[in-house]
Amino acid sequence: MTNTAIVPLSESIRAHAQAPLALPGVPAQAQSSLLRMFADPRVLAKEEIVELVEQLSRCVEENPESADLRVVYGMALCVNLQAQEAMEELGEAVRLAPASYIAHLKMGELWMRLRVMNKAQDHTQQAAKLAQTMAQSDLARRQAATIRTMLQHGIERGGYAHKSWLSFSRLRRLFTRRRHEELAPVEAQ
Repeated sequence: MTNTAIVPLSESIRAHAQAPLALPGVPAQAQSSLLRMFADPRVLAKEEIVELVEQLSRCVEENPESADLRVVYGMALCVNLQAQEAMEELGEAVRLAPASYIAHLKMGELWMRLRVMNKAQDHTQQAAKLAQTMAQSDLARRQAATIRTMLQHGIERGGYAHKSWLSFSRLRRLFTRRRHEELAPVEAQ
């Protein structure tokens, strides 16, 4: 699958929210829900999300080689708070289409939200390399900037990764205290 087949999907997410999606076998009702989800994931009711996930699951079963369909399905799974299943679908999309901008971008976004920053950086960087339009480049750049900010603040899986129990200020206090303890007996004599 070439990248040109992916461009209408990625551009429809941001720029052409009213245009129909170029996805194999997705019913019109599901496409309508997808466009609403792309505009604002909070706009769909829980029942609509569950129905959308079920419809997309059937579509993926019918078209298992469609990377674009797996990306959209993975996004719907994320909205339905099924991160593990979303990770599997997005991973399969990346495997099926390693040159897919949107698959790498969304995989990077999921890893970022799960606070696994090294994987988020890798996929986002790959998406930036695969970008073919200014809009795609801008989305990848913004996501990369968010990841860098999170890393600077130490936000990573397991808590604040850059804060170690052995910091310079603790070392300074430890050495200062030991030095005072060593000098104290000498002064007492």
